[in-house]
Amino acid sequence: MAIAEVTIIPIGTGSTSLSGYVAELQLVLEQQPGIQYTLTSMSTIIEGELTALWSAIAALHEAPFLSGAQRVSTSIKIDDRRDKVASSEQKLRSVQEKLNSNKQ
Repeated sequence: MAIAEVTIIPIGTGSTSLSGYVAELQLVLEQQPGIQYTLTSMSTIIEGELTALWSAIAALHEAPFLSGAQRVSTSIKIDDRRDKVASSEQKLRSVQEKLNSNKQ
């Protein structure tokens, strides 16, 4: 399973507020099969098979245009680990285990 961090920035919207676009993007993600996602204050983390991620990212990138944005900047960071099953939860758990072992 791959993990992607995606940031979509609509440009030319006439406003500095982006929360309406962010909410709309979360609705787009609800429609995407085969992925899990987590909204953070700066980006969205999506998880799933790589082909599902690409499809979701394409839909996310297109959505602001459909809502009137004149330009969209999309930043993507992908962690595609193939030697074992990975997830955001597993990655965080691994770090926490190391922190706990260092405190003992």
